[in-house]
Amino acid sequence: MRYENNRTKKTIDGREVYVPKIYPNIPENVFDTYVATETGDRLDTLATQYYGDPGLWWIIASANKIHNAPIGFADGTILRIPSNYVQILEQTINR
Repeated sequence: MRYENNRTKKTIDGREVYVPKIYPNIPENVFDTYVATETGDRLDTLATQYYGDPGLWWIIASANKIHNAPIGFADGTILRIPSNYVQILEQTINR
């Protein structure tokens, strides 16, 4: 779903790649959840826990301005889990 409406382009060496998509700023919401990470927490496991879909890890990453895609987090890292993920998905699809 994340790449469903992405444009593609050809690289110099002939490969076809997705054009990067900029996701909207995800403003805080009073219904957002804040979690302190524990050993083993990853963006995909948190997305599974809160959204039922590991593929929605990018929503948590965007909301927390995580651009370096860490594998795990130090214990106690505070992350915001946006509550309005359905609305965020709709905004993304309609871009």
